[in-house]
Order: sequence, then C-alpha cells, then structure tokens
Amino acid sequence: MNQDLIDRIKTCPTLPSLPTIAVQVLEAAQKQEVDINEIARIISKDPALSSKILRTVNSSFYARSQAVGTISQALVILGLQSVKTLVLGFSLVSNLSANKQKGFNHLRYWKHSIFGATAARQISGKLSLVQQEEAFLIGLLADIGTLVLNEILGQPYGDLFASTESHADLAALERKTYGMSHAEVTGLMAEAWKLPPLLGVPLSFHDRPAEISDPQLKRLAEVVEVASRCADVFVDEDAAPAIADVRAMCQRLGLPDNAADELLADVGTRSKEVAPLFELKIESSESYDVILKRANETLVQLTLQSQMQAQTLQQQNETLKLEALTDRLTGLSNRSAFEQESTRLFAAAEISGAPLSVLLLDLDKFKSINDTYGHPAGDEVLRTVGRILKGAARSQDVVARYGGEEMVLLLPDTPRPVAAVIAETVRKAIAAKAVVVGSITIPITASIGVASFEPTSPLKTLAHIIKAADLALYNAKHSGRNRVKVFNPAPVGASNAAA
Repeated sequence: MNQDLIDRIKTCPTLPSLPTIAVQVLEAAQKQEVDINEIARIISKDPALSSKILRTVNSSFYARSQAVGTISQALVILGLQSVKTLVLGFSLVSNLSANKQKGFNHLRYWKHSIFGATAARQISGKLSLVQQEEAFLIGLLADIGTLVLNEILGQPYGDLFASTESHADLAALERKTYGMSHAEVTGLMAEAWKLPPLLGVPLSFHDRPAEISDPQLKRLAEVVEVASRCADVFVDEDAAPAIADVRAMCQRLGLPDNAADELLADVGTRSKEVAPLFELKIESSESYDVILKRANETLVQLTLQSQMQAQTLQQQNETLKLEALTDRLTGLSNRSAFEQESTRLFAAAEISGAPLSVLLLDLDKFKSINDTYGHPAGDEVLRTVGRILKGAARSQDVVARYGGEEMVLLLPDTPRPVAAVIAETVRKAIAAKAVVVGSITIPITASIGVASFEPTSPLKTLAHIIKAADLALYNAKHSGRNRVKVFNPAPVGASNAAA
C-alpha cells in the first residue's frame, strides 16, 4: 500500500469521526456483562436517533407483525447486534451526508451505497446468514473510502471517480493510480473507529474476499462484493454487464438459477423504502423490469460472446491436451500418452480375459544414419516409419514413439500368433520403403520384439509384457537385425525364450 497516502489519511483533521453516541453504545456492548437497559438509555438520549431506529424497525423493510414502541423493546425483539448496527449506520450516515465536498458525485455515491446495503441484506437473508444487519451496514459503509480519498486528494480523485463507467472498475484504477483502493481506506477508517472485526475485516476486503481466511468474515465480504455489483445494475448507464455478473455470482454463492433476477427486482423495490429512513435523497430509479428490458439485447450478445469464448477456450484446451500427448516429430502418441492408454487397455483385458499384444520396434543402425546423412535425414526416416506404423494400426490400436528410434504398437484383442503376423508385415513394409532425402536414398530396416498377455500366460502385468517384448527385441537385434522375434513363455521351471 501507499504509506505516504496512509500517513496523510491518519493525520487528516477533517475526516469523519465516530459519533459520541455510537462510541458509547459500542463500549457498553463490549462490556463483560452487557446491560441492555443502559444501552437503551444511551440511545434514548438522542430523540432523533431513537425515532429513526423505531421508524426503521416498524417499516415494511423489516416486515414485523407487531409494532415496536421503545428502544428497550427493539433491543429485546431485534437483539443487541441489530440495534447496535442501526445506531452505527444512522449516526455515521448523518455525519457523512452532512460533509459534502465539492467536485465529487455524491448522488452517485449514496445511490450506490443504498442499493448495495439493501442488496447485502437481501442476499444474506437468502443465504440464511445470522449477520443480516451487519451485512446491511457493511454494504452501506463499504465505499466511505471514496469520500476519504476525495477529502485527501481533492479534484483529481473526483475526476478519477467520475471517469469510471462502473463502480466495479474503480478499485483497479485506484490501485494503479494511488497504490491502494477505497476498500483499504475504508478498512483504515474502521480501524480508527475501533469497529469489531465482524465489521472491519469485510469492510476492508469487500473487493477481494478471497484474501480473508476466516470463513464467516469471508462469507460476509463475498455477500457485499455481490451486493456492490447489484448496486451497479441500478447506477450504471449500461446495466447489462452488471446483470450478467450478478447472475454468475449468485450461482457461485449456490443460489438457484432464477435467484439473481428475483433478487434484483426485490432490491429495486426495497431500496426506495430504505433511502427515506436514512433521510437520503436519491434520484428516482427505474424498476428492474424496465432496466432488464433495455439490457436484454446486450445480455443476449454477452451470452453469445461468453459461449464463443468458452468454446474457444475448450478448443484451445483440447489442442493443448493433444499436443501434450503427441510426439511432434512423428505425429504419433508420445510415451506419456502410451502409458495412459496401455494402462487402461491392459486393465480392460484383465477383466475380460481377452488377449493383448505389444510390438516393440527399433530401427537398425539408426545412429549410423544420423552420422552419415545428418539428423534431418534421420528425422525423415523416423517420420516415414511412423507413417508405416500408423497405417498398420487399427482404430482400437495404440501406436506411439517410445523413445529415440524405438516405437511401440499396442494391439488389444490380439493373440500372439496374429501379433507375430502383423509384426512381420510391418517389418517387410519398412524394409521395402527406402527413404529419399534430396538426391540421397537411405535403405532402412527394423527389428521387432513381440510379447502377449493371454489367460494362460505367466506374464501378469503390463510391465512384464513390455519387458518381455524388449527381451524379444534384444534377441532380434543379436540374431542379425531386420527380423521379428516373439517372446514364448516357457513352462514352469524352464527358461523363457524368444523364437
């Protein structure tokens, strides 16, 4: 964070302070033995504040079945936390709304705050959170950092605030310009006012709840983050991006598919009831239905764009996945892909009892080809053999470059005699296919080892089969090259041999 700016904030004499009555209520509520009557007496000393609290708890916003006539009754029925929250909200809003600096869009600020607070309370209710009043207060005060920054920085900040098309863009622009966001400044104010962590932490991190470790506080910050985007729906000139975001955010919170639109319609109605309770005047807002109708065309375009982006991302992921499993030189599967597929196919063979064969192929005297004709010629030899193997493979087979000049062909549902015939066919095809590189003709041959998994075979694991094919390949190499050798399991007690 910007330490110089932090120091200026902490030493600024004109910043709003926590009203005396709010301080007294907080102190009384934090005592080891809380005296409800004492708190009621403190609040009742301020007739205007008492009137606001009673008018609020009896409003349609709370939808209580019975009227609340006294602060003591409000404390009993609503609970200490709810009344304490209302005291903080009313007293702070009175201070903040009285201090209107020039060059700052106060109408936009309070409109966003009222809609955000209302949305926070409604969302927390839908999530069955106990801290619904706290969510309301956090939503109401979340952006006081903008007032503080405007007080400290003056017209340049007012211009920055006005330059953003949506409140959602503000924090990133603040961090880029000043090295900290209004949320962090709000956190500094909460710290200065000695607000409890239940309020202070979500206030400070409402634009980045993922950084909070405590699950309860993180959930409150997530609620306020979504609530802020709900407010953008009613404040932004183009509401479509905010509507799309709120729908996605509600899904992430685990709310039903239609919850976002129901929530926004409810917020639009209830916010008009909340503003007069705080003696705040915000310009008349359109209903959510009207906003939604105007935004629908853009929402359709955003949905199509999102779908296209998702499809492109899926295609890119599939391409990357394919590249990660493909040998770039030959176009065959690489060893990693072979190991994945061979493990799967061997497990299926174990269950079904069907035979499975492996052909392990090694190009004869490949080093001399590289040494004599150069590595580009050697690469062309590998590509040619890869094409021959791919042509010999059936749709269910796996053909891969196993490493260097070694290649492998895995044949599901293929007994040893058939695998031997296929290996001989491949060997002959390679021997008959000289590779032409420019004016040079390069003769090539390959040695092939064959091993099979069969119900009566002693080879019971995939590793055993590959090892057996490697032994047969070794035998083919040392028997004169350009030939096929098949690993023949010997009877128990005798030595294995490759014929």
